[in-house]
Amino acid sequence: MTSQGPLATLLPFVYDPSAGERGALHTHVARSNPQWSEPAIGESLMIIQGADAYISPSWYASKAEHGRVVPTWNYSTAHVYGTLVIHDDPAWIEGQVRRLTNVNEADFEHPWSVDDAPERYISGQLRAIVGLELVITRIEAKTKLSQNRSAADVDGVVAGVSARGQAVSASDIERARPQ
Repeated sequence: MTSQGPLATLLPFVYDPSAGERGALHTHVARSNPQWSEPAIGESLMIIQGADAYISPSWYASKAEHGRVVPTWNYSTAHVYGTLVIHDDPAWIEGQVRRLTNVNEADFEHPWSVDDAPERYISGQLRAIVGLELVITRIEAKTKLSQNRSAADVDGVVAGVSARGQAVSASDIERARPQ
């Protein structure tokens, strides 16, 4: 929240467990983005959205039994609150960009590295961004993954979501399956 109202930007981040009591989320924004230059009022919020999926009532076995079913939406989300720290230090920003790149390139057969680009080019790119650190004060997480449904209904949901190519959602639902 700022004096101009709420500001929101979709950003990739890396988690640093060593910062603060609960860790911190590190990212960066374009220098032209007001997310860093408008002072935050109180806690800042990062919303982390997991996989989500529409759930058709036609997938429930209980539809055939009693018909008392409606569509819903399954999801996982975390609301991470904290103190926003702005980093305009080139060394901090470069370290953040390298960590973010390394995390996202890790699974590639030939991972790209910041060192693969000309140093002068990277220096110019780094001057165009500002580092952000959200030092975590609290986390509110929620999952709605058909935990309230019978085993037969969950089987139908997993099959339906899988058939729509949503493997991550299907896996999340399986992990949340009531024992």
